[in-house]
Amino acid sequence: MNGAPSLRPTGLAGLSWFELLGADVVPVSSTGAAGELRFTGVTADSRLVQPGDLYVAVPGASRHGADFVAEALAQGALAVLTDPAGEERALTAASSPTGLPDGDGAGSSVAAAPVAVLPQPKSLIPLLADRVYHHPAARLQLYGITGTNGKTTTAYLLQAALRAAGQRVGLIGTIGYQLDDRRLESRRTTVTTPEAAELYALLAVLVELGADAVVMEVSSHALVLGRVDGLCFDVAAFTNFGSDHLDFHHDLDSYFAAKASLFTQRRAARAVINVDDPRGQQLIDQAHREGLDEARSVSLDGPADYSAAERRPAGKGRTLISVRTPHGALPATLGLPGEFNVRNALTALAMADLAGIDLALAAGGLRDAVVPGRMQRIPLGPEAPAVFVDFAHTPQAVGAVLATLAGHRRIVVLGCGGDRDSEKRAPMGAAAVAGAELVVVTDDNPRTEDPAAIRAEVLRGAADELARSGRDVTVVDGGSRRKAIAAALAAAGPDDVVAILGKGHERGQEIAGSVVPFADDDAVREVWAERGTP
Repeated sequence: MNGAPSLRPTGLAGLSWFELLGADVVPVSSTGAAGELRFTGVTADSRLVQPGDLYVAVPGASRHGADFVAEALAQGALAVLTDPAGEERALTAASSPTGLPDGDGAGSSVAAAPVAVLPQPKSLIPLLADRVYHHPAARLQLYGITGTNGKTTTAYLLQAALRAAGQRVGLIGTIGYQLDDRRLESRRTTVTTPEAAELYALLAVLVELGADAVVMEVSSHALVLGRVDGLCFDVAAFTNFGSDHLDFHHDLDSYFAAKASLFTQRRAARAVINVDDPRGQQLIDQAHREGLDEARSVSLDGPADYSAAERRPAGKGRTLISVRTPHGALPATLGLPGEFNVRNALTALAMADLAGIDLALAAGGLRDAVVPGRMQRIPLGPEAPAVFVDFAHTPQAVGAVLATLAGHRRIVVLGCGGDRDSEKRAPMGAAAVAGAELVVVTDDNPRTEDPAAIRAEVLRGAADELARSGRDVTVVDGGSRRKAIAAALAAAGPDDVVAILGKGHERGQEIAGSVVPFADDDAVREVWAERGTP
């Protein structure tokens, strides 16, 4: 987590115990005047507690939240909700007259607090957060995007389209949180979709700041772990499906089932689905069975509700598109290269159309849309190769990026993260060999794993693809990421393209339990500038 505070709305009236928890939930402890409390927030993370919160102490990945009740109360939590497993620890901490030691080792004063116990309090967090933040989702048009690849780009394109149509638009996703061009700094505990309590608080902040709509990346983790429970998206979209996160989902069918759970009446009113993906038609059929009559299809070329009648490069990374829609043809200029980005743009326009947005206005927003770390070109001068930084971190995404750059000698720099889905490492190496002429294998975020061991798995996949395909491709172990970028740039001529994949927008590298500053775009500029020095 970064050092910024968690985002909370201001000025909302606090709720009483009865208003927040209901008449049937009574404290099991006799301490604390529960009826006099006024709650202004809810969280299950003791690190994010703010004065006025209800702290929900539930099991975590390695510890029970009841172990942190004293810390939560010291930070201003008014009461504790826990499960039977945490009851004794919560009662002990909440009844303590001394609380946590202060800086001199003496006990600091923490008032005794009421404790309530329910069988499954974690499942109630979305409901409680929705109540305490005064039902923010009801005052917003919500768009949810899921899929293995393309969520971030589609979200940025949709935000640009909605803004061009005159809306103020919040964005929640991998790159961060923002309203229009304003970045909202916050402590983050998840990569893509916030935990439910923090998500509802963020929605309330966006309402407070004047947002009309919110575009949200919805991860498979969020769907399985209940982070978006209680929300019904006005429009939900599916970008594509590939192998990822099998360390969490264990197999592809479970991973797909998680994605598919967004396309139910409980979670979405309308749907936009990419039917170029083999799983797309399966989702269309499911959506119709679920009663989502407004389920629309997207395809580059095939029969679909939205497709590209024509697409061609327009220079400077732009793409001209003639979009087929149910209302007729629509011309659009996309400020990004690549067929997969055309599909992302079609998805964004279809989502706007289903929400009743003027498509001609929406299409105007695509021309200048910029997505950090997604096919982001790094200009280095007239004699330099074309260099792109992209977040591609699956075999499917690596293949798509390199296919976009066909027609040039392609040099790719890529690695795989540690402590994550190891099964995709060899296939990523194979995808690099299938689409490039020089492959420089490097580190991504090794985390607690041996970087050389991770690179060896990627190199093995590359070697297997070389043997299978017989392609004339050079594959090298580039070592550390900066060295690998330097090697790629040294090998590139002015007519070549260099794709630096895997980290995209990230500004740090996780190595041996620490995050060290590192950004691919900065490294490219620095290495290129150093080439002219002795």
